[in-house]
Amino acid sequence: MTHIDCFAGPGGICTGFHAAGLDTLVAIEYIKSCCDTYTRNHPEVHTIHSDIRKVVGEDILPYIPVGGVDIVSSGMPCETFSTAGNTSRSFYDDRQFLFREGIRIAQISNAKMILFENVPGITSKTVEKGAKKLIIDVLKEELTAAGYGNYIEVVLDATEYGVPQKRKRYFILACRYNWELSAPEPGKIRTTVKDALAGLPNVKPNTFKGAKTYNKSTSDYADLMRNDGFWHREGMSDGTLTYQDPMKHRECTLKRFSLLNPGDSLKTLFDRYQGKEREELQAARILPKKMFIKRNHRLRLDEASPTVTSHCLDEFVHPIHDRALTVRECARLQSFPDSYDFCGGPYIVPHIDRTVQDKYEQIGDAVPPLLAYAWGVKISEILNAHRDE
Repeated sequence: MTHIDCFAGPGGICTGFHAAGLDTLVAIEYIKSCCDTYTRNHPEVHTIHSDIRKVVGEDILPYIPVGGVDIVSSGMPCETFSTAGNTSRSFYDDRQFLFREGIRIAQISNAKMILFENVPGITSKTVEKGAKKLIIDVLKEELTAAGYGNYIEVVLDATEYGVPQKRKRYFILACRYNWELSAPEPGKIRTTVKDALAGLPNVKPNTFKGAKTYNKSTSDYADLMRNDGFWHREGMSDGTLTYQDPMKHRECTLKRFSLLNPGDSLKTLFDRYQGKEREELQAARILPKKMFIKRNHRLRLDEASPTVTSHCLDEFVHPIHDRALTVRECARLQSFPDSYDFCGGPYIVPHIDRTVQDKYEQIGDAVPPLLAYAWGVKISEILNAHRDE
């Protein structure tokens, strides 16, 4: 079963599909650091570093079967659809019509199916300011015109598929044939932050001393993240713990973290400390002058985390220790296996250049591999049911 990965990012969908037995042949990605990560972890895939609008048939066809591929996945950038930031959602630019490229690549590669992925906010975004027509209606119309009029749409919560993260995503699975389509069935396992961080030792901020060995705590989920047999990644790691490295924090930031109880955030502190008491904390720089709702959320051990985003370094505080999360801890929340290597320079780069992503951004923008695995299993079932045709 063969796959082309559009808007591939660091490889979340490919990782899950690979575990489910699908063979990714071609990946297309605009951001160089994501391409480097993708190639490092999936060297067998022909990775195209390019604006997808410039990719043509001759870039793809030599690397796929003559008869075409089974499925194309397309998770175009979600900034203009996300309701998490009103500023970005107010933009009406070329990104909101990039779904057309997924359809175009599917036609070039004669794909049997297409899987679209995005934030649920895409279902309420209009084509332009003041218009009534929705982007999603245009997408469906153009799917039908391209021969993919048999489709289902569904919103899935990653927590129902073993991911320790409250992350809802909108999917469309479309097919060229009149096959019966369905979404993955939710599982019974619910994974908590405690499960997710098992085995990862604490690191102390500002010490520059990372951890290379696991501690003795464990969980079924942690074992799965270290099971390269499940992920079909044998030989990709020597078992050494990676990216469990401390970050730099100002003393005033550490004091702010110490004020947080599990489940608290910066907003909680602004509500708790009023008047002169807040002013004193702000004068000491323990509290910032401005309150950001999604900032400094101390995770709860007994729950799944909130949605991991490209800003996860600033948004999350460790459930026990007074520090932000490491790269590996964020990767665990996203369900990337521990053998996954993240490339691309420094941990942190400014969020002003769409051509560069640091390690935290790559992780936050990815599709959780376990959620992709659930789709991979379902897609395999559909393809196998019609393989004789």
